[in-house]
Amino acid sequence: MSSARGAGRRTAAGTGLAVRLLLLGSIWSPVEAQLTGVLDDCLCDIESIDDFNTYKIFPKIQKLQERDYFRYYKVNLKRPCPFWADDGHCSIRDCHVEPCPESKVPIGIKAGSSNKYSERANNTKELEDCEQANKLGAINSTLSNQSKEAFIDWARYDDSQDHFCELDDERSPDAQYVDLLLNPERYTGYKGPSAWRVWNSIYEENCFKPRSVYRPLNPLAPSRGLYLSLFFSFFPGEDDGESFYTWLEGLCLEKRVFYKLISGLHVSINLHLCANYLLEETWGKPRWGHNVKEFIHRFDPIETKGEGPRRLKNLYFLYLIELRALSKVAPYFERSFVDLYTGNVQEDAESKTLLLDIFRDTKSFPMHFDEKSMFAGDKKGAKSLKEEFRLHFKNISRIMDCVGCDKCRLWGKLQTQGLGTALKILFSEKEIQNLPENSPSKGFQLTRQEIVALLNAFGRLSTSIKELQNFKLLLQRTR
Repeated sequence: MSSARGAGRRTAAGTGLAVRLLLLGSIWSPVEAQLTGVLDDCLCDIESIDDFNTYKIFPKIQKLQERDYFRYYKVNLKRPCPFWADDGHCSIRDCHVEPCPESKVPIGIKAGSSNKYSERANNTKELEDCEQANKLGAINSTLSNQSKEAFIDWARYDDSQDHFCELDDERSPDAQYVDLLLNPERYTGYKGPSAWRVWNSIYEENCFKPRSVYRPLNPLAPSRGLYLSLFFSFFPGEDDGESFYTWLEGLCLEKRVFYKLISGLHVSINLHLCANYLLEETWGKPRWGHNVKEFIHRFDPIETKGEGPRRLKNLYFLYLIELRALSKVAPYFERSFVDLYTGNVQEDAESKTLLLDIFRDTKSFPMHFDEKSMFAGDKKGAKSLKEEFRLHFKNISRIMDCVGCDKCRLWGKLQTQGLGTALKILFSEKEIQNLPENSPSKGFQLTRQEIVALLNAFGRLSTSIKELQNFKLLLQRTR
């Protein structure tokens, strides 16, 4: 009798699973139907971006991110939140710093003199052991003394000036180099009120929005009960969103662009988490992969009341902005004396060749965003608006120090700095045009940290669009 009941339960469970998969398979159609055509505020269509990213950008940017110059990012994860009392760091082990023992640091970093690197060893055993030590995503911050001295050499190439971001003081004893390849961006379990407060502060206080207008599905909006706040845990208004979009469409172009950039960044981060999700853990061995249900929860037009496709379009808009910045900054790197310095002459030359190849591709894209349409009014008003734009974004970069999860803080700071660098480039056209061919320019400089953030942030956007296509295929297979 009990076995019969067990069989019945298994049959019912199997039927339920089949029904859910069938429903999931039919969900992509409305998303796909709405995620098409020309984007607002520019003359580029989504399909062209998909093709360009898949065949031109994605393969090359992935290789670039593996180069030594671009994989090490110096960051201070201990800066206190400047806006509210610290409510403690995430206690989930995925969020914590777990230094990789020096004996496990790749030999290509440890070997050589103070400013030289030896060729990377073919033996990947140490890398695998190091990854095992970091298997749950803990920050790997241990580098050999030789590597640290080489990074000091890099710092001599840097120059400071006014920025769109609050930059970390690289001389701080709390600043540390992190190997981004050993600390991939993925789901850590960090969520709830602490995470909501960060994004709520970004949107409600820094996106030129009046307090009386709420973003659709905002979990911290007034009049929501606890249950609804928990249910709408991702898209921080009013559920129909009409008053919000009436307000948004009435903004000037510059403020509309600002909102779309922040929304696009938010979407990109959440796509990464959906694509690199902890699916299960057996005997301490985690399995990471695509979480289709989480993707549906965050982007399905029915579950998000139409918000998912709207926000995915903002991802494409952000991609266009950073793509345009890369095409504009190419002359800075094309000068012969500009090196991606690591101390390894061969690797440095190969890295620059690959970077210039990517720049050629970005310049070949035929439907770039026209940044000249921004701040095009009277000079006094345009200057004031640009400064307001810069200060709002700089404030958002400071909010990243309020993120309670170290892994999330790392990638939030990097991607915010990358976007800030892109904006700095777009608004420095004259300075870039007047760069001297054979000497540094006082008018426009990029620090190594800005370069690393810019290319890695764009790499994250490229990956997001690629993962969006992967989710499309996964949903089609469940039909």
